[in-house]
Amino acid sequence: MKYTDDFPYDVKIVEDWIPLADGTKLWMKAFMPVTDEKVPALLEYLPYRAGDWTAPRDHERHPYYAGHGYASIRVDIRGHGNSDGVPGDEYDEQELSDGEEVLAWIAEQEWCTGDVGMFGISWGGFNSLQLAARKPPQLKAIVTTCSTDDRYDNDVHYLGGSMLAVDMHAWAATMLAFESRPSDPRVVGDQWKDQWLDRLNKMEPYIDEWMRHQTRDEYWKHGSACEDYDNIDAAVFAVGGWFDPYRDTVLRLCENLTSRGKSVKGLIGPWSHQYPDRDLRPGPHIDFLGETLRFWDLHLKGKQTGFDEEPLLRAWMLDSMRPSSVYDEVGGTWVAEESWNTDERPRERFSFASANALPAAERSGSEIRVKSPQDTGMSAGRYFPFGNSGDLPTDQRVDDAKSVCFDFVLDTDVRILGNAALRMRVKSAHAKGQAYVRLTDVAPDGSSTLVTRGNMNFSAREGRDKAVEMPTDQWVDLDIPLTGIGYVLPKGHTLRVAVSSAYWPWVWPQPGADGFSVDIDGSFLEVPVREKPVEGSEAASRDAAVGFAEAVQPTPLDVEYPEAGRAGSARPERLVQQDVVKRETMLQVDPAYGGTRVYPDGLHYDEDTVERYWIRWDDPLSARTEAVWNVGLRRPDLGWDVSLTATTRISCTAEAFTTESIVECRDGDETVFEKRWSEEIPRIAS
Repeated sequence: MKYTDDFPYDVKIVEDWIPLADGTKLWMKAFMPVTDEKVPALLEYLPYRAGDWTAPRDHERHPYYAGHGYASIRVDIRGHGNSDGVPGDEYDEQELSDGEEVLAWIAEQEWCTGDVGMFGISWGGFNSLQLAARKPPQLKAIVTTCSTDDRYDNDVHYLGGSMLAVDMHAWAATMLAFESRPSDPRVVGDQWKDQWLDRLNKMEPYIDEWMRHQTRDEYWKHGSACEDYDNIDAAVFAVGGWFDPYRDTVLRLCENLTSRGKSVKGLIGPWSHQYPDRDLRPGPHIDFLGETLRFWDLHLKGKQTGFDEEPLLRAWMLDSMRPSSVYDEVGGTWVAEESWNTDERPRERFSFASANALPAAERSGSEIRVKSPQDTGMSAGRYFPFGNSGDLPTDQRVDDAKSVCFDFVLDTDVRILGNAALRMRVKSAHAKGQAYVRLTDVAPDGSSTLVTRGNMNFSAREGRDKAVEMPTDQWVDLDIPLTGIGYVLPKGHTLRVAVSSAYWPWVWPQPGADGFSVDIDGSFLEVPVREKPVEGSEAASRDAAVGFAEAVQPTPLDVEYPEAGRAGSARPERLVQQDVVKRETMLQVDPAYGGTRVYPDGLHYDEDTVERYWIRWDDPLSARTEAVWNVGLRRPDLGWDVSLTATTRISCTAEAFTTESIVECRDGDETVFEKRWSEEIPRIAS
């Protein structure tokens, strides 16, 4: 990483309010180039509190753009951070209509040329796409990083029609803790407490609304850009990482926007849920700011930067690797794709009938039984890897032993680029159930590295917008898509397809634990292959031309980290415990978000989080979750000292889920707010 503040323009920071038509004011922190000329603007629009939580990350990006002649503006969404109002649901109509007003206000300022771009990672990438689909005239280009165009089947809520436990719960708990934080008296003055109490008394936990919508209904279609790609006219630079759950968005945008004659470029590298230049594992990292500047200069300043001449998709092909929860860097090579059409990509078929099936399982002719313990999935790793030491999937042999595996010994390299898919013929004695599939790379020593995975809720087999019970004791063909990947399985290794009937805590278990049968003769895997180009060919030259400079960022914000947080550094990031008497497994996760930090403006911020997931080995209805957040905010110079505890729990019966959300807020030693929400939500599809 190279740090510099030597930019063409000096930079100043302006804190101000953006007025909305209904009288609400949104807080902005604008990084402005010092110049008399009009400049284009860039907007990042988030609920994650520009005054504290994202401040270090904001200072890695916004000063760079300002230093290159852009008004780079960070805005807190209504009801969050220092902005007025009450928090709404994620990506609700209020958030998006406010966003349109913000874009119009920016474009009308005397210092702005009238052309605006949007960028962001995760939530900011989401609403960049969502606002682009509403066609505001000011929005000319977006950079969407680690985001999704499909809020139902490629977000934190559902996967393959199944309800996620791990991040449906974890992110709901995260947002409950965010909703519950007060504005900063340094910015809003003495009204902070009245504003805080008003928010607290009007807010609602996100989890209940998310769980009420168990199929792909209008709730999820709202804000899903995939509903109509024709609506996107802004130029799009879509970015993702192979260790991020949203990487398929890049492939879908490249395919669907290109086919409609839209301007789009895609980039997928060896990264987690992070910007590609952040010094967080794995790497190698790239000069992402410089790459995006080429994009902005082309589309917002009309400069010929050569960005439009780049291949449609630049992707990192991962080399085979040993399983590990973290990698400093991963091996591989860049490849270039001039076009992307899923239907036209060459595919290689692996028939289950030709596989070595193991471990020992009930088998009768071509029929094999899959019945997994309910704690299968403990080696899955984190749904959102952020670059921490315990994030990535560990050796899959533990979960492989609880699955039925179909092994294919490779007599040549298999180079996968894109989405593998499984056609599996199954039979179930129950109307409900799900199948989880993992593709792993088994080395000659037996170690098993996860390559990609996918899931199918039996009730979603005819479409994610409906719940159709599985016909019992009948053979049914399931088409199970796997998440996209770029990976080279070498000759002599084994390609393993591991099939399980449980995958906790990623997927919430269905009532009944009897599993299902697989017809080997009617089942196969197809992988999209990307052959190694012939040396000296045009394709080889295009691949060799892909390259990036060393990562460059502005000088980091001077934040102090005096201690690890309230829990200290002793808590493991990821701990699995088994109670052999209760026949129960517990997974404990410390997401390691931030700990204690002191900002240059004197704000003391303390944050500690722990998540826990329990399940008994033979009882899917024993699944339960809990997350506890403790947050403290202090300004010693103002005598301001507030704290909160936010707790979220989910449990289930065969008929319903039960959610519990608890918030306690304190001003000094005084409890100023305490509330418990509890809901019982019928199980419709999950």
